[in-house]
Amino acid sequence: MLFNTSDVDLEKEINEIVGFKNLELLATQVVEGFISGLHKSPFHGFSAEFAEHKIYNNGESTKHIDWKLFAKTDKLYTKRYEEETNLRCHIIIDNSSSMHYPALNEMHIDSLNKIGFASLASAAIMNLMKRQRDAVGMSIYSDRYEFYSNEKASERHHQMLLQQLNDAIGRSSKEVLTKTYTHLHLIAEKLKRRSLVFLFTDMFQSDTDEQKLFEALQHLKYNKHEVVLFHTYDKEKELKFDFNNRPKRFVDLETGEHVNVYADTIKETYETAVKSYFDDLAVKCGQYRIKYVPVDVNTSFNTILTTYLVERGRFG
Repeated sequence: MLFNTSDVDLEKEINEIVGFKNLELLATQVVEGFISGLHKSPFHGFSAEFAEHKIYNNGESTKHIDWKLFAKTDKLYTKRYEEETNLRCHIIIDNSSSMHYPALNEMHIDSLNKIGFASLASAAIMNLMKRQRDAVGMSIYSDRYEFYSNEKASERHHQMLLQQLNDAIGRSSKEVLTKTYTHLHLIAEKLKRRSLVFLFTDMFQSDTDEQKLFEALQHLKYNKHEVVLFHTYDKEKELKFDFNNRPKRFVDLETGEHVNVYADTIKETYETAVKSYFDDLAVKCGQYRIKYVPVDVNTSFNTILTTYLVERGRFG
């Protein structure tokens, strides 16, 4: 199976992987660039400013009135707190070895591997949620459950999740297998309140594990969560198999298995097999009523953020 490969001519030996220098700033830039273009889209009514207060109604407790805002506006508003959030979202990130392809020393917005793309995309979603005072939780897994946090909307929680995203980039290990379905079952048990769930994964599963994966996704659906699968991949290398025709050793990043071959020898067969695999995933997600969104790490984050807005509008 050649879906999960890296070629040794391109792969670099890395002693230390450095994450983003300022993930929060990059996420803000991504979101503001996205919002500025919304007037050209069906989301033209979406605002860059989100209410952090609600109008005070007679008879309510005065405990949470924002008196400083009253002094400026001569109107009574109360502050909104975590329990009043409109949406609960849980972001799940696959951090197995294959997600660290291609090998990079440092992340930049114009040079991302799959885990870097997933991390920045997640930070951008969090940025939008923060503006709307929505609550976000996170799970990160590889061959083990690396991190879990339930849904909160505080600034301290937001900063902690950003740090976890950056740390995940540096936790690369060779030949780390993962059984996504095992962790999804655990997450489904942990999520007690209905949430919008975003899963970032490159979907490198063995044939025998695929059915178990969809059973785990169905477990989330059974608990009334809405599930979006962001299928994260490098289009040029992993879909189009765009390698020069020098002799190469292609290595499975999760098992260490390899094959020595000229790329042109298997290119057509490989492309046909991978396209069929992608098509099958889309069909099966449709059967399970899971939103399937393939995302190329070399494209913009607009697809991710548009999907978030659509799903947020439907969620209720």
